[in-house]
Amino acid sequence: MPTSLFKLFTTFFRIGLFTFGGGYAMIPLIQSDVVERNRWIGKNDFVDLLAVAQSAPGVFAVNMAVFIGYRLRGKRGALAASFGCVLPSVGIILLIALFFRQFRHIEVVNNIFMGIRPVVVALIAVPVFNLAKSARLGWSMAWVPVLSALLIVFLGVSPIYVIIIAGVAGFLYGKMKGGEA
Repeated sequence: MPTSLFKLFTTFFRIGLFTFGGGYAMIPLIQSDVVERNRWIGKNDFVDLLAVAQSAPGVFAVNMAVFIGYRLRGKRGALAASFGCVLPSVGIILLIALFFRQFRHIEVVNNIFMGIRPVVVALIAVPVFNLAKSARLGWSMAWVPVLSALLIVFLGVSPIYVIIIAGVAGFLYGKMKGGEA
């Protein structure tokens, strides 16, 4: 029996509702629901979808919702999953926009936003480590993100240039190793 559109919508609505920090912070929840709990796709397919979602233009989490929804139920599935993913963020942002000016000077509100930041970093770090493990990348490759971060933070290099250079370097490295690039 195919997955219902309502199930797709509610799954991605819940993911969108309980994830702070953007699309990359959603990866653990998406993986938990899509791969482990509902078994809609396999772990290897999930890693492939992550790569495609990152490469495609647009919001990462919405791309994931569209790809998974489309795979399960076609165009209607893509719409249901993406709408479920986006709706909580739109609603929350509208509420914050309506009331934030009234509360932004309150120290507790500022402290809450400052406290969320390290949690978001951790939520992004976990899938990065899991993806590196799935892609069989060892600690010998840890210099790539460290160097990238240093170039961006301390030398002011645009992240766009870092991505382009890393892509070209990865392509050339793959060619030199004799792999498919």
